[in-house]
Amino acid sequence: MTRTVSGRRSVTKAIIYRILIMCLDFGTLYLLTGTIHVAVGFMIISNVYTSIGYFVHERLWAHIKWGIVET
Repeated sequence: MTRTVSGRRSVTKAIIYRILIMCLDFGTLYLLTGTIHVAVGFMIISNVYTSIGYFVHERLWAHIKWGIVET
């Protein structure tokens, strides 16, 4: 039995995760700064590069067999 994780699944997971993180980032930054523009700007910039990092991380781990038990 072979287990394959599709790129589409990884992209979908990354998008859903990023939406959650963007909401948390915005809320936290707005509470800390009280400025919508600063919160939105930081949220956009940080979520672009961290989304790419998350996708790469998922794709790399899809190729690592350690910890996967086939039954």
